[in-house]
Amino acid sequence: MNIKPLADRVLILPAPAEEKTIGGIIIPDTAKEKPLQGEIIATGEGSKDEEMVLKVGDQVLYGKYAGTELEYQGVKYLIMRQSDVLAVLG
Repeated sequence: MNIKPLADRVLILPAPAEEKTIGGIIIPDTAKEKPLQGEIIATGEGSKDEEMVLKVGDQVLYGKYAGTELEYQGVKYLIMRQSDVLAVLG
């Protein structure tokens, strides 16, 4: 991975959106609900005010509008501050 988040930021690979059908009609990608769960792929070092408590491999929940979307080598990621992560699963 060539992306290294700075300070208290984390890089998240969102879980894929679930494929939904209604009565045989497939809902297009634009209408699918954005996933709110993902896996931490990379973390920053933390800041002087906030220690990095998340680690690579953590499965996390985050807010619906949290983070900034970015695409790298055809894969979509989210980058956000550690404080935008709501919970660690498992």
